[in-house]
Amino acid sequence: MPESRTWRDREALGLAPYAASAARSRGRSHPEDEHPYRSPYQRDRDRIVHTNAFRRLEYKTQVFVNHEGDHYRTRLTHTIEVSLIARTLARALCLNEDLAEAIALAHDLGHPPFGHAGEAVLDELLRGHGGFEHNGQSLRIVEVLEARYPGFRGLNLTWEVREGLAKRQWFGPDGQGATLEAQFCDLADAVAYDAHDVDDGLRSGLLRWSQLRGLAIWRQPRLSGADGLLPAGDDVGRHQRIRGLIDCLVSDLVEQTAANVQRLGIATYGDLRRAGPVAAFSPEVDADRRQLEAFLQGRLYRHPRVVEARRGAEHVIRELFNAYRSDPRLLPDATRRRIGEDSLERVVCDYVAGMTDRFALNEHARVFGEDETALWPGRLVVNR
Repeated sequence: MPESRTWRDREALGLAPYAASAARSRGRSHPEDEHPYRSPYQRDRDRIVHTNAFRRLEYKTQVFVNHEGDHYRTRLTHTIEVSLIARTLARALCLNEDLAEAIALAHDLGHPPFGHAGEAVLDELLRGHGGFEHNGQSLRIVEVLEARYPGFRGLNLTWEVREGLAKRQWFGPDGQGATLEAQFCDLADAVAYDAHDVDDGLRSGLLRWSQLRGLAIWRQPRLSGADGLLPAGDDVGRHQRIRGLIDCLVSDLVEQTAANVQRLGIATYGDLRRAGPVAAFSPEVDADRRQLEAFLQGRLYRHPRVVEARRGAEHVIRELFNAYRSDPRLLPDATRRRIGEDSLERVVCDYVAGMTDRFALNEHARVFGEDETALWPGRLVVNR
């Protein structure tokens, strides 16, 4: 029989000294006994995947609303892509893959329906009541809104996972930089949406390869042959370009971050925490990536059809929010009972933010009796 190893043994053998070892985690708000063969971060990952909020991501918009077609990204498939990239990055530098995966899987739990269009209108409606931001809502879901245990609210995740959700800008109130695992999750998010928004934009016909081919990113050495591939309208040609783009960005991120670790003399976990931002693209690739994002902003997210659809999304969210605030009896009983624990506006926001696109449309039809097809006369595409 092969010799078994505990998760502590595996961490001691396989992690870099600056990795976020679960063995030195700051623990949970409510102490729990350790599991013999699953690390605290593995348990956090599983708790996240089993939430209602995670399952609802399947029917939440990334760029194209779910009923537009079966092959466009949803918030769930985006989350899975981010987690895969985050694990690759973590493994390349011998970091804690389980922590990176847990943060990645939870990072978009708080996204409302209709993508960033929904986020913008909720933030407007919550002005004077704390505002709305999806990263903060993700943290609120795992700390307060998910009910899974008899003795406390939330999931009782480890401090490091919750910190990873809170420190999306890599610094917290304590002045310390985030773990390298959390930094990689933030950049894995950027890699995933840069690549799959190009992919979905080409698939939809809103973007054309003739528009994209002049961007500097395609002249990067790892992508220099992109224009000689099969036509971008061909599925295989498009997939190969997206595959190359992801490999270019991830490889550059690994190499530049490794160089930063060496340049900054990071030899311990404490060194890493004091160093501030360490994970980064090289200046050249980062400049090309930002040019690509500016192109997507102008040509995809501000496409006339996208702008038209954004107005429809904002209309649905705004009218639902105002209806519930004016008449809380429209809310489910369990939601309505929370009024008093939190403000009416925050309770309404939690309920609306938790909706899928499909449920929001159905609920709007129930409350207002409005034909939803009148909101979007053409294809339903929603802005990032």
